Amino acid sequence: MTDVAMISDDAAAAAIDAACKTLHLPTVRADAGPTADAAARDRLTHRTYLAELLSAETDARTIRRRQRRIHEAKLPRIKTLEAFDAAATPGIPASLLTTLATGAWIDRGEPLVLLGDSGTGKSHLLIALGVAACHQGRSVRYTTAAALVNELAHDHWKLPSHDR
Repeated sequence: MTDVAMISDDAAAAAIDAACKTLHLPTVRADAGPTADAAARDRLTHRTYLAELLSAETDARTIRRRQRRIHEAKLPRIKTLEAFDAAATPGIPASLLTTLATGAWIDRGEPLVLLGDSGTGKSHLLIALGVAACHQGRSVRYTTAAALVNELAHDHWKLPSHDR
């Protein structure tokens, strides 16, 4: 067995803190001490402690990525499929909503067009599908048709004259 230099708990905490800053592990940094205390109390193995700590970091990163994608999508508000009132729109079968929520139509490059009278839930459904796509790891961008036309027209006028 090799000799292991014993360091104090304070020195170990400082080393963990410094390493976590360098490695960009904010959840490990925040949870290392409390998780170590719980692991000692519950007599967990070192591997179990490490697994729990790394699991907490990956879970927190997943949540932050979802939040970032939703923020970057520029959705006007957050809506979910669970809050969608399917009874108010009997023309949309529940099975279709379930199918759309998987995002397979996105993978296949199929367009989705929502048409209907005002107040029928088109915007809610569109936003909710965008949120679901963000949760699945997809990047989404919300825009109105008018904003898209304005953006395209603006980009068109920025082209050099020989490209028009």
